[in-house]
Amino acid sequence: MKKETFVDGILLVDKPKDWTSHDVCAFVKKRFNIKKVGHAGTLDPLATGLLVLLLGSATKQSASLTASDKDYEGVMELGVETDSHDRCGKVIAESDPSGVHLEMVREKAKAFTGPILQVPPMVSALKHNGVRLYKLARKGQEVPREGREVTVHRFDIRGQEGKFISFFSSVSKGTYVRTLVHDLGKALGCLATLAELRRSRSGVFSIENSVTIDALKNMTPDELRSKVLRIRSAPYANTP
Repeated sequence: MKKETFVDGILLVDKPKDWTSHDVCAFVKKRFNIKKVGHAGTLDPLATGLLVLLLGSATKQSASLTASDKDYEGVMELGVETDSHDRCGKVIAESDPSGVHLEMVREKAKAFTGPILQVPPMVSALKHNGVRLYKLARKGQEVPREGREVTVHRFDIRGQEGKFISFFSSVSKGTYVRTLVHDLGKALGCLATLAELRRSRSGVFSIENSVTIDALKNMTPDELRSKVLRIRSAPYANTP
């Protein structure tokens, strides 16, 4: 039987595409035989980048760490609408985006900065009468969702290659970047869905200090401990 690894603190992991946040937690838990492993802010399977893992007693810090602002780099695809607002979902509508140019996108994106009201997508982990919305969506059901106020600190449109638009966004807790893209597509009149997304920052934690899954596969328990940020020394302050 594998010896239990006793460790408390924060581990920054670079989540690969197609892994769920739960997959990463389960992998670390099994690989190092750690009793408690959680995270501070879900990343969708499509997304890559910074996942803040909480080990041992650090799981008690989940609420405060999840509340942090987050930075993302992404790519949206114009002319496509999906039920999940990203490329993992089913295509439900298409249009011709050939008339849309970069400056148009930049101008429309200005309306999506600051405090905004965002209606969460059906394909999400939010609950309706105790049932996850994505479970209802799988059955073809759609239920009313109330808009929630979120804050988009920055929504920088960076470049264009055909129907693909690259961007950077800095957002508050609870913001769905895929829905931000979806709503921008509606405003442009050409539809849009999220094609790529990478989280580069969560609060004071940066992707530069993360470890990959491949590195974790070959890491000893002592090497893991050297990567873990201790509870007493880890910075929890939020940075806008």
